[in-house]
This record gives sequence, C-alpha cells and structure tokens, in this order.
Amino acid sequence: MSRRSLKDAAVLRIRTHLITEKDDVPDIVDRYAKDIAEPGDIVAIAESVVAIAQGRAIPPETVRPSLIARFIARFAHPDASVSAPRSMQMAIKEVGLPRILLAAAAGLLGKLTGRKGLFFKVAGHAVAEIDDSGGTMPPYDRSIILGPANPDAVARAAWKKTGLWTLILDANDKGCVDILGSSFPVSPRTAEEIQELLRSNPFGNDDQKTPLVVIKPPRKTRGSHPTLL
Repeated sequence: MSRRSLKDAAVLRIRTHLITEKDDVPDIVDRYAKDIAEPGDIVAIAESVVAIAQGRAIPPETVRPSLIARFIARFAHPDASVSAPRSMQMAIKEVGLPRILLAAAAGLLGKLTGRKGLFFKVAGHAVAEIDDSGGTMPPYDRSIILGPANPDAVARAAWKKTGLWTLILDANDKGCVDILGSSFPVSPRTAEEIQELLRSNPFGNDDQKTPLVVIKPPRKTRGSHPTLL
C-alpha cells in the first residue's frame, strides 16, 4: 500500500442486505463496494458480519455453561461479554480451559495491583472479540457472536476478488477500533489514522444495516461522493 495520509479521508457508510451464514464476504464486498470504491480506497468490514457469514453466531440455548465457566464468569467485569456464563463457556471452547484459568489468574492479579485488561491480554483476541446477545439485527440479536476466523485470509480473499484494499475491524461505541484482518501491511502510523478516523464507529450492524464503510483518502482532484445511509 502506497503511503497516503488518511487524516482528511472521507468515510462512506454502505447499506447492505441482512448478512447471514449463506453469504460470502468477498461477494459482499464485490456487490456493494466495487462500484463505489476506487483504486487506493480502503473497504472496511465490521467483524461481526464476517463472523456471522462464517457461521460463528451461536444460539444461546445451545450453550450449556459448565460449573467452572459459571464460577469464572462471576469475577469478570460486568460490561464484559464473558461475564455471562454462556459466553465464558464459548471462551473456554475457543482457547481451552488451561488458558482461561491462566487468564483468570492474571485478571485477579490485575485487580490486586490495579492493572486493567490482564484477563484479555492472556486470553487473547479470540476471547476479547466475543459478543454476547446484542449489537446486530434479528435473528442474531440474541446470538453469541464469536470473533471471525482467519480474518487476514478473509481480507485477502476480498482483495483478490475486487482489487480493493480490505480491512476487518472491531469497532465499538466507546471509541475503540482494532484491526483484526488486513489484505495489506498496515504501518503503525496508518493504523493510528484509521483508528482516529473511525473512532465514532460508523458501522451500523443493527437496523442501520451499514456493516461496510469505504475510506476515501484525499485526492488532488475528485468529484463529490455522497454518504450512503
């Protein structure tokens, strides 16, 4: 990716149909973004719809929390998805019980020493990306949404199909933006610019149905591009 500042880039939100496990992410990018994005633009996809397309939306009634999952979940921060025993059970399934026990011990140490985030630092991104019941449209609004599998590979597949640079992002309404997958090497400076640009979380996975955005870097000459809502 050639270096171009994203400081004053335009961000276009793209409305889609309801993404389901029957959809293919590269096809979604091709269908909705290819006629809007130009070479040098970046297509960013919300990680939750990638996970849904991969069949990683888990009906909560199919999850039976173990006693250890219930016990560890009691000590999680109330705002964390893994504070729900069923999500903690999925975390155990994703990374294994030994790692979760180690993460729980690290979290306890963090509470005693005033250091935040040690549980997820040890448990890893796969656990941090778990969303419990909410943040997307029915019929997935009650589902446990796992993080996307192999997000770099998914981003590269979209790039190969469309020729558009592609990112898979985890953004929330608290201003956090994490780059989970990319079809191109992302420098620290570019990552910072993307995080600042999308801090307001332009993705709309609920009834807005705007899980895709196109980032258009400034150009010397360019016509106007309406924001798609």
